[in-house]
Amino acid sequence: MNHQSDQYYIDKVLDGQVNMFSVLVERYQSLVYTVVYRMLKNKEQAEEVAQDTFVKAYKALDRYRGDAKFSTWLYTIAYRKSLDALKVNKRFVSSSDIKEIGEENIELVEDALSCLQAKERKQIILDSIMKLPEDEAAIITLYYFEEKSVKEIVEIVNLTADNVKIKLYRSRKKLYSILHISRNEW
Repeated sequence: MNHQSDQYYIDKVLDGQVNMFSVLVERYQSLVYTVVYRMLKNKEQAEEVAQDTFVKAYKALDRYRGDAKFSTWLYTIAYRKSLDALKVNKRFVSSSDIKEIGEENIELVEDALSCLQAKERKQIILDSIMKLPEDEAAIITLYYFEEKSVKEIVEIVNLTADNVKIKLYRSRKKLYSILHISRNEW
């Protein structure tokens, strides 16, 4: 695996070695897809928006100033592309969807959380995140899974730091509620 900095590849692309952009795509494709999928909740649409994200990033690469990490800049594009897709589809998740929790793939056990293996526990959390509204799912994903700071999330989602913190707090409460309901259904 090549451990050159993102800026190294950006400079190469801007100098005419366009094939070097593929390294950046490989480096971030799964992370971009994850953020987009958590918002759109549709595999095919997430793949398309993730691809559009990289196309837009490539076309706008000469405007990347380096003020933020390349990954933050890229996640910002992915987040905004996802919002655009949601607007086009006029797809909104209602709060009633949050109550529809079911974990058909998990065996019923007396104390499920203490018995589940780490992989199963992670899947339950990921499935529960999918029950959150799109913006909250994205913020939770960026903070916990992509380990982005509140400052970086502010740059990506274009909210104030206080709004991001409030959304994180509310999302954690909702996630706890979803997980608690799921556990009781086992």
